[in-house]
Amino acid sequence: MSVQSKVDLSTYPNHGNKVKRKLNLSRMVPYLFIAPTTFIIIAFLFYPIGTVFYYSLQNYDLSAPYYNGFIGLENFAKIFTEDKLFIPSLVNTLKWVVSQVGLQLVFGIIVALLLNQKFKFRGFFRAAAFIPWAISGVLAAVMWSLMYNEHMGVINDLLMRLGIINESKAWLADTTTAFGAVIIAELWRGIPFFAITLLAALQSIPEELYEAAKVDGAGRWKSFLHITLPQLKNTIILTTLLRTIWEFNNVDLIFNLTGGGPAHDTTTLTMYIAEQAVHGSNFGYGSALTVISFGILLLFAMFYLKITRFEREEG
Repeated sequence: MSVQSKVDLSTYPNHGNKVKRKLNLSRMVPYLFIAPTTFIIIAFLFYPIGTVFYYSLQNYDLSAPYYNGFIGLENFAKIFTEDKLFIPSLVNTLKWVVSQVGLQLVFGIIVALLLNQKFKFRGFFRAAAFIPWAISGVLAAVMWSLMYNEHMGVINDLLMRLGIINESKAWLADTTTAFGAVIIAELWRGIPFFAITLLAALQSIPEELYEAAKVDGAGRWKSFLHITLPQLKNTIILTTLLRTIWEFNNVDLIFNLTGGGPAHDTTTLTMYIAEQAVHGSNFGYGSALTVISFGILLLFAMFYLKITRFEREEG
């Protein structure tokens, strides 16, 4: 026990009060440092989330304010029983997320492996490969809309020169090609994310592992399967989870390229929420859709981390 703790502070009331005040102040210092961050998180994260849950139980339509008020779970009942676009938009979201995350992961691994090799001008090619990731969704949408243009687009011109098509096509206005065209545009923008993170993980793998595998007679394919992939496991799990959430909530590229059309073929759940809340001014119904979207992502994240055993070693 320390000497300070043996002193009877009751015999020195003024000194004891000062010590207690200093101790209380020292205990409060850490909380004072984190107070601004806590306030920002509450103001910009928890409060908006709480507001969405609140309005999901309200009839809050700016076009008909006289009907506004608490309606309980009626918005959710309408979504699951009467809404004819909810299920199609959810199916489009599933197709969008699976195709985007899967293809971006495969091509991202390929690009990362290539950029991890030693060759001339490697720094230049690394920088060039990451340029699409630095471009905003709106700018990327403008670029791709010009390339897909039926009358002056470079894609039609190139395919006609190669003899693949005989006449120009409106790629973003055709129900058979619109979804695929948007997928290609987002794929171009999303591959660098996987390439960047996987390249960083590849550079952390010890060279001794590959040298030992080479001594044991393992080729490149076996080294990739038994060394590279296991070493990249946690990075792949985390990046695919993040990218799934981002692609699920993706709205800028789709909105600027197709607006959810033609005939709602590219209307994802997030696009449908924007259509209801922003364009339709039905914030109550849009909030209910957002709560469902939040629940889907939360359950998926929990299930995904559970089955992939993130950051857990095999027994």
